[in-house]
Amino acid sequence: MAVRKVYNKQKSLVCSNLSDNLKKQYSKRSTSVVKGDSVKIMRGEYKGIEGKVEKINTNKGKLSIEGVQREKIKGGQVKVLIHSSNVTISSLNMDDNYRKNKMENKEQINKSKKQDIKKSEKK
Repeated sequence: MAVRKVYNKQKSLVCSNLSDNLKKQYSKRSTSVVKGDSVKIMRGEYKGIEGKVEKINTNKGKLSIEGVQREKIKGGQVKVLIHSSNVTISSLNMDDNYRKNKMENKEQINKSKKQDIKKSEKK
């Protein structure tokens, strides 16, 4: 008997690391992948390819990325699914206001924590 995961648990499994410049900008190491994010493949046969996320399979934790295809034996092209842990996010899709606020608030919280630490060190 197969048990399905709750949607919010599935969504948390489709996370990827941020690129170095995004880590500095948002003071965050990783985030959930959203359709429209630009990613770079870091491991596997398609290593080094960059593209936008076209589709997300939350059950498998895999992504479909523009330009990542393989040829079928009988001819034609098929999209290859890449696991979310094998990519880094190079630019974020900020169309969603909730995501935008979440990323910016995290940045502000981290800045205030750093300032509190500096103040306590001076005393």
